[in-house]
Amino acid sequence: MTSHISEPRPITSYRAGVVSAAADTIVKETPLTIYVNGEEFATMVCSPEHLREMVVGFLASEGIILVYSDILRLELDEESGFAYVHLYKKPNLSFSGHSKRFIGSCCGKSRQFYFHNDMKMAKTARTSAQLSPSRCASLMQAMQKDSEAFHQTGGVHNAALCSTDELLLLRMDIGRHNALDKLYGHCLMHHWSVRDKVLVFSGRLSSEVLTKAAKIGVGIVLSKSAPTSLAIDLADDLHITAVGFVRGDKLNVYTHSERIFEEGVYPQ
Repeated sequence: MTSHISEPRPITSYRAGVVSAAADTIVKETPLTIYVNGEEFATMVCSPEHLREMVVGFLASEGIILVYSDILRLELDEESGFAYVHLYKKPNLSFSGHSKRFIGSCCGKSRQFYFHNDMKMAKTARTSAQLSPSRCASLMQAMQKDSEAFHQTGGVHNAALCSTDELLLLRMDIGRHNALDKLYGHCLMHHWSVRDKVLVFSGRLSSEVLTKAAKIGVGIVLSKSAPTSLAIDLADDLHITAVGFVRGDKLNVYTHSERIFEEGVYPQ
């Protein structure tokens, strides 16, 4: 089956000692170069779907825009792989802030970011959302069930934005950061409030993913996989509830567990 982000390719298949000609569904991979006010800013390798959302989310994540209305015009040339963004105001495209490591302190704790830009754009969570463990499992199952491209190819990361009751928006991409940028871009373009939303993610909960979640503004992140130590440190400092290994009736809560379990009520 051919879609925007996958296509059939001929293969030679080996199954239980039998070699045969077959076809497999392969995820597409394409470069997209972003120009901002005529200057080349970045080239991203991505899945060719929801590219406008990805560009908007990426620019917001990088601090180039704060709101969607900062963009005067966004032109996509998908065939050639270019995005031309025209802003009302001239941005500071100095790469120094995007490449220098930053270590700062906040509230008596050591807050460590790899880049100055992350320090500026990450938000401390102020959500009032709460989830039961069973609801965490339900949201993870909903994301996996709706991930058609993953079932076809096995080659994409999935990210979903949910309320505490249901899945609201699903995006996928070969790049985990791209999938998150697509969610962020959609929220900005449609003026969605994310304060009490939940981010559900298929991949490892790294510090980069946690920082993306903080930039989007969610307070609860559910991952099917493992976290890293720096991701846990950042989640704790940013008041984000980080939940990993959400599989069936099992999960691990690494930070701010009060949003998952009622106060004083924990599994024995």
